[in-house]
Amino acid sequence: MPAGFESIKGLGPRRIQALEKAGIHSPEELLLYLPVKYVDYTNVKPIADCVSGEDAVLRVSVYGKPSQAHVNGKTLTRAVLCDETGKIHATWFRQPWMYKQLVDSEEFTVYGRVENKNGVLRLSAPRVVTELRFTPKYKPIDAVPAKLLSDIIKQSLARCVLPETLPAKLRNEYGLMDRNEAVRILHDPIDRPSLEKALYRFRFEDMLCFMVCAFAMKPVNRDGIRVDVCEKDVSDFTGNLPFPLTGAQRRVLGEILTDLRSTKPMARLVQGDVGCGKTAVAFAAIYACAKAGFQCAMMAPTEILAEQHFESAQSLLEKLGVKCALLTGSISQKKHREVLDAIERGEIQAVFGTHALVSPSVKFKNLALAITDEQHRFGVRQRTRLGEKGENPNVLVMSATPIPRTMALILYGDLDISVIDELPPGRIPVKTRLVPENKRGDMYRFIIQQASLGRQAYFVCPLVEDSETVEAESATHLYESMKQSELGKLKLGLIYGKQKAEEKQQVLDAYYRGETDVLVSTTVIEVGVNVPNATVMVVENAERFGLSQLHQLRGRVGRGNGEAWCFLMANATQKLKILTETNDGFKIAEKDMELRGPGDLFGTRQTGAIAGLDVRFGEDSNLLALTNNLARKIAESGDEDSAMIRLSAQAWLKTKNDVIFAAN
Repeated sequence: MPAGFESIKGLGPRRIQALEKAGIHSPEELLLYLPVKYVDYTNVKPIADCVSGEDAVLRVSVYGKPSQAHVNGKTLTRAVLCDETGKIHATWFRQPWMYKQLVDSEEFTVYGRVENKNGVLRLSAPRVVTELRFTPKYKPIDAVPAKLLSDIIKQSLARCVLPETLPAKLRNEYGLMDRNEAVRILHDPIDRPSLEKALYRFRFEDMLCFMVCAFAMKPVNRDGIRVDVCEKDVSDFTGNLPFPLTGAQRRVLGEILTDLRSTKPMARLVQGDVGCGKTAVAFAAIYACAKAGFQCAMMAPTEILAEQHFESAQSLLEKLGVKCALLTGSISQKKHREVLDAIERGEIQAVFGTHALVSPSVKFKNLALAITDEQHRFGVRQRTRLGEKGENPNVLVMSATPIPRTMALILYGDLDISVIDELPPGRIPVKTRLVPENKRGDMYRFIIQQASLGRQAYFVCPLVEDSETVEAESATHLYESMKQSELGKLKLGLIYGKQKAEEKQQVLDAYYRGETDVLVSTTVIEVGVNVPNATVMVVENAERFGLSQLHQLRGRVGRGNGEAWCFLMANATQKLKILTETNDGFKIAEKDMELRGPGDLFGTRQTGAIAGLDVRFGEDSNLLALTNNLARKIAESGDEDSAMIRLSAQAWLKTKNDVIFAAN
């Protein structure tokens, strides 16, 4: 048995192996496996106050007689629960013992996710609560049951003392709790005030370490590759675009060309709303560098997006003499080798790809411009690695997720920031509507009408397959049910992330060519899929998505000249109504931060998380600015306390397994 776990009861070789696979090699590291959330079982609410899509703790009794049935070999136990304010239907899967408990019970407490189905409130697999307290919830570890995980953490708390990572002077100045005290409270909360204080200690430390590491990666007084270009030099490219550049695009392109002419390496973030034309500006920069005799690389987070960029480059750049290539994990070995050789010889001027671009086998002859698209899906270190492929090349990063400017300035403190704040003229805003389940038939008929006009539609689901514990529409289930519905007369397609690459490409190609009327998908189509003929976006269980992600999905339609619609399958909530009131991505992002923290701005991470950091911006609005300023002072200081914090930041980065500065 590896050293460290000998004194912990309940751990055999298989479970220790599972812990190590999760990055936990000692009881001390186990203590830093912090809860991902807390359930406040003390916050009991009446049924009448329940909101669909939200978790609730209810004090109820059984109304009438519970029932039990066997469906496909599975036991389903159902009951109607009630309190003084109303009723709610509950279902338990594979828990036959619940029937007797319900029959014999008087008043009891349950916890679960509330859903509204056709006007009826429902709980799927609610938990019966025996202790009304704050309860930590951990990310599951394979082969380590939740109860055992809690038990071995309690044993570790009794045996271990963690070293302090922040100087006493800093803790006193900012009112931060001692590290060991904070860890104990996080695993075994006493009350809300102490839990908040313990959480703040780690949110402060996480963000400070993040900022210290980010400052450490900033380039220091180095010469870059100067590309002697001006706007006239890109006129051949911009003049061949099927549309004129907007004023905002011209302004941002001017800023990029000014950077390229400088001897200092460019480090610039370009962000803007969906459809603002960031890619056209990036392609103009690629053309400028290629025309001056240099190479460029553009890295995207998915093969779909990389292929989309490559196909666009073939039509826009190659006809102007810029030799382009695609480098992804799914191209053949022979083609991969040919592309690598051509890049090294300098025959390829613009290469588009995924994270395959940062592999050691990729060698450039004279890389002058490194571009990463969808910056929020890459970490700082991965972007840096692309830049390391050349001799201090110019770096351009792009984000399609609008980020409130103050937050962007802090998160990307090592970058200059350009915002394309203007949409192309004639772009018709997508009309967004909330659609309850009882109106699904009307929506289907509208889609059939659109298909008869030669238009296409997307259906996006939160799940790939059905789940017994989550009541949400799955892509595979919806696809099968649609084939049996009135939509069955249309040509349907199904795509999801873990599909075989060849099969996925075939489905997408058919949709691109207009051979498929309706594409059923998970959020794999959130970015990079550009089909101007698609006019309808349907999002199932829209309440399960964040506002910014819904805005991204909405951006997949309305890319042509016609009218486009986004239908959110959900009951009306204040959150979702925002999308029906505005198409401004920056306003939506600000509201998203206010409601959820910034986690959803960057994909599907848990509420309040940003790249793995436990920082809740709504509650700690000044924390980013505070730690940013402090990290700047630490970077410039040589005293012992600053040295201690820099060492803590390096150790912290290892505990995060580089998740923040490497690929997400």
